[in-house]
Amino acid sequence: MAAPGSKSVLFVCLGNICRSPIAEAVFQKLVTDNGVADKWRIDSAATSTYEIGNPPDDRGLACMKRHGVSMRHVARQITKDDFMKFDHILCMDENNLRDLNKKASSVNKCKAKIELLGSYDPEKQLIIQDPYYGSAKDFETVYEQCVRCCKAFLEQHS
Repeated sequence: MAAPGSKSVLFVCLGNICRSPIAEAVFQKLVTDNGVADKWRIDSAATSTYEIGNPPDDRGLACMKRHGVSMRHVARQITKDDFMKFDHILCMDENNLRDLNKKASSVNKCKAKIELLGSYDPEKQLIIQDPYYGSAKDFETVYEQCVRCCKAFLEQHS
């Protein structure tokens, strides 16, 4: 758990078994490698209830293993408290963004800044496509986008 006064980020996608746990694990590795893990609270969640309680997709786990990134997560849905606890909520596509803004509008004292994770991509790939119905190559693309975006996000917020 991060120390009081630290920064916090919640990564969000539709089911919380593909893109957001990959982003969470990538960011956790980045802050650990940069010696600032104690300054961050990091988590991920879903906009939907589809996958609550499930582990990350096996293809995502395999991709992360190939890159030496550990990923331990159980899917959960975003809560109203998340909008008050996290400084940043970074999502993957326009549907996530729309759903999060709708949920945030019903939360008093929403402190989270809600953005697309892709808005930090130096290669300007704004949307991180859902690889669920794709192949291992699609998970690799998600991983590469998350690495670029998370590095840029960390640099901007350090």
